[in-house]
Amino acid sequence: MELERLSDVVYQTTGATRVRVLADEVLIEQIKNDHSLVQLMNVTSLPGLVGTAIGMPDMHEGYGFPVGGVAATLAPDGAISPGGIGFDINCGVRLLATGLERAEIETIEPIVHELSRSVPTGYGRGGRVVLDGSEMERVLREGCRYIIESRGLGRPEDLSFIESNGSLPEADGAAVSHRARERGHDQLGTLGGGNHFLEVQVVEEIFDETAARAFGLSRGQITVLIHTGSRGLGHQVCSDHVRVMDEAMPRYGISVPDRQLACVPLSSPEGRAYFGAMCAAANFAWSNRQVLTHRVREVFGRKVGLHPDRIRVVYDVAHNIAKLETIEGRRVCVHRKGATRAFGPSSAELPPQYREVGQPIFIPGSMGTASFVLAGTDAAQGVSLASTCHGAGRAMSRGAAKRAVVGAELRRQLEARGIVVRCPSNAELAEEAPVAYKDVERVVDVVVRAGVARRVARLVPIGVLKG
Repeated sequence: MELERLSDVVYQTTGATRVRVLADEVLIEQIKNDHSLVQLMNVTSLPGLVGTAIGMPDMHEGYGFPVGGVAATLAPDGAISPGGIGFDINCGVRLLATGLERAEIETIEPIVHELSRSVPTGYGRGGRVVLDGSEMERVLREGCRYIIESRGLGRPEDLSFIESNGSLPEADGAAVSHRARERGHDQLGTLGGGNHFLEVQVVEEIFDETAARAFGLSRGQITVLIHTGSRGLGHQVCSDHVRVMDEAMPRYGISVPDRQLACVPLSSPEGRAYFGAMCAAANFAWSNRQVLTHRVREVFGRKVGLHPDRIRVVYDVAHNIAKLETIEGRRVCVHRKGATRAFGPSSAELPPQYREVGQPIFIPGSMGTASFVLAGTDAAQGVSLASTCHGAGRAMSRGAAKRAVVGAELRRQLEARGIVVRCPSNAELAEEAPVAYKDVERVVDVVVRAGVARRVARLVPIGVLKG
């Protein structure tokens, strides 16, 4: 694939194939090391594609779509593809700002230890919230509102600071299989494995005082970043509907270059069923992060006496999701896989407190590296379908990382730097080593230079909880 360099950080294909990649010289060479560019080109075969398929600077190979891929199809008859959302539906990131300064806490270890006791981690692990049939139905239909208002796991004001207020109205619990419900019935309030984490951080640097003040962030403040999704329920929803779409494509005359791109028209019975199930799984994921927020508040209350109202939700933003949005006057279905919204100040979807500065965006690094808070811009709509990256992005496969890194030694290195680590498996720790990821500083620099977002704050880890 030939890419023409349109600017310092924007590459685009020449000819009829519509692909755009945000990257600099180093990142574009890393992206070329796997099949993600070919996958992004394949995305242009989706019926009803609007504009270009876009790759973020953290892009790497995924299932069908690359992780870090964004594409919009024209509603209502354009395609919807589970591969463009991913198996972990609404895997997302939530930032909590505490009323504590780092200087007020002598050691973070007791807090991280108590978090590890309160938050189940690892594949298949269940939590303390177990849902019966009617409770599951309400979670799928109502999302965070049910968790907060009926279960008391949170504060009413939390809802205003969650994307879509933590609930998609198009959710259809009837489209979620019994097996998916079974897998998720005890998984609210759990992290899972892989790259999911709960990280205690300190605000090290402020770049934009106005935006930081709006977000409630200040230098030296302790924050908590939560990254997890819909667990086994979302994975099963994707698996169920990929099979259905693979069988249905011939009936709609759809042919794609990779079966992992299985898709159907959004308006078709199969498309409506998947979209309803995906929205229900997204509601489950927001509920999961809400229960985790409640657990964090409990732990800080027990260990340092911090009142729950002194831990506020800065924002919760989803990746691995498809949403109906209006872009340049057209109603489209935006697939964001390993990418998040980057709405600017003009968006009516933002909380009033953020409408002068733009949407909070969170770009986690890897264990031992910084994470960033950014603010979305109105220009992002034209550059990247109002989207940005969701993290540093893998530069090395999990298997390669395990061969290159000794987990026990990595643990010692992190703890020597004052980062308390809780992860029961040294092998999984090695999979998530900093060397396995792209340079988050470089990734953030690209989206800032592209005009998609502005830097607000830099956060550094002091405690990490992983599956």
